[in-house]
Amino acid sequence: MARITWAACMAVTALWAAGAQAAQTAPERLDQAARKEGKAFIDSGNADGLSIAVVKDGKASFYDFGTVERGKARTPTADTVYEIGSISKTFGSLLLAQAVLEHKAQLGDDMRQYLPPGEYPGLAYQGRPVTLQQLVSTTSALPDNLPESLSLAAKQAKPGEAPFVIIAGLNRYTPPQFLADLHQATLQREPGKTPAHSNVAAQVVGLIDAKLLGKPFESLLAERIERPLGMASGADKARAARMAVGYTNEGRAAPVWDAPVTRAAGGLRYSPRDMARYVARQLDESDAAVKLSHQPQWGDPGEFAIAFNWVINTMIDGQRRLSHTGGTFGFASYMEVYPGTGYGVVLLTNRSANNTQGQLQEVAEHIRDQVFGVPAAQAALEKAFDEHGYGDVAGTIDTVRHTYPALHLSENYLNAWGYRLLQGKRAKDAVNVFAYNVAQHPQSFNPYDSLAECQEALGEREHAIANYRLSLERNPNNEHAKTRLAELAPPKH
Repeated sequence: MARITWAACMAVTALWAAGAQAAQTAPERLDQAARKEGKAFIDSGNADGLSIAVVKDGKASFYDFGTVERGKARTPTADTVYEIGSISKTFGSLLLAQAVLEHKAQLGDDMRQYLPPGEYPGLAYQGRPVTLQQLVSTTSALPDNLPESLSLAAKQAKPGEAPFVIIAGLNRYTPPQFLADLHQATLQREPGKTPAHSNVAAQVVGLIDAKLLGKPFESLLAERIERPLGMASGADKARAARMAVGYTNEGRAAPVWDAPVTRAAGGLRYSPRDMARYVARQLDESDAAVKLSHQPQWGDPGEFAIAFNWVINTMIDGQRRLSHTGGTFGFASYMEVYPGTGYGVVLLTNRSANNTQGQLQEVAEHIRDQVFGVPAAQAALEKAFDEHGYGDVAGTIDTVRHTYPALHLSENYLNAWGYRLLQGKRAKDAVNVFAYNVAQHPQSFNPYDSLAECQEALGEREHAIANYRLSLERNPNNEHAKTRLAELAPPKH
């Protein structure tokens, strides 16, 4: 009897809550969601300060939490300045899109023809050059960072000192030194095949922008993006007093990143107000350069694709999302835009821990879900599995898709779903979701890796070994599978 009463009470509460949400206006839902999620992020100790800028239907809203400096009651504002990290890469990419539309270059061109004169013997693979398209799609195979000596010095630094060693070195690193190192650089793998983070590739894009458009990168940034949008400079030091204090993973005040040679890769600094204007520009695909910069250059948009440094995902309801994360030694950021809905958000925080960027993405997704509501197809899917369990994943999904034909379940979505179940101590359910993902994506390495990890959790050692091997067949560079196999099935001597 108590269970029936409690269930009835919960049903009434759910109906009341649904009615209350329906009665709210969209701006009220946004305001409530942003305040709730931002406060929870700070209360959980994830950062010292957080700023959120949301653009919806052409209007910007700002939400600020915590403090810009420990021990001081200084809440951030819409004009507090943060390092935006790798979101900087999308600025150089937008400039390159403009150059392509102005017929200064084509995406299939050899990148070396737009670099300063000299030989670059290592920047080709079996005689095939790296193209502009591969630079912006993160498949160039260029090294992640230069100079290599700085990476070595960081490895040899005392615990917690690596950020200070790297920033001091980069702040002294000059464009001529970068070019000298680029002449000696070599590709890490075959270009055009595998996306991989590369600050060097983005720095090269900045150099090429300058060559094609005839001015230094910072000048192009100001003339073609910042001033037209009403943004302040992301490169000068005039707003130093407005900068939040960034904190490292160990909790130390981080050194300020002020390395001109890395501006196009991760060295720009903006306020939430600046970034809201940039979000609005990215939502406007009537701008030909923005539209081009959103076109897939690698991958499948239905699964995972990369445009001009933007990551493209198709959401469960068929909406297209473009996103990018950023991180320096003291700051983290996340930005996502949905051009089809006129909605975009950017989150900026003054701490750079191991998973801060992922946590910011979760905050953004929670806000979006509360503003727009859970898509009907997703709600139906969740209800079906609650009612029928995970014994027949394929059958349950097919049943829901019959009612909601637009239901879209990407490889990444299924993988994240499986991990949520696994982390919730539901390994038996998770293994069925991972197995379904393998069946849907038999040529992709990651579903096999995840299925094997789940089988390990269930004690199914031989099955795990088999799937780790299948993962390695599809991607011989999968280090996680190599590590697990070395422990589960060490070679016999």
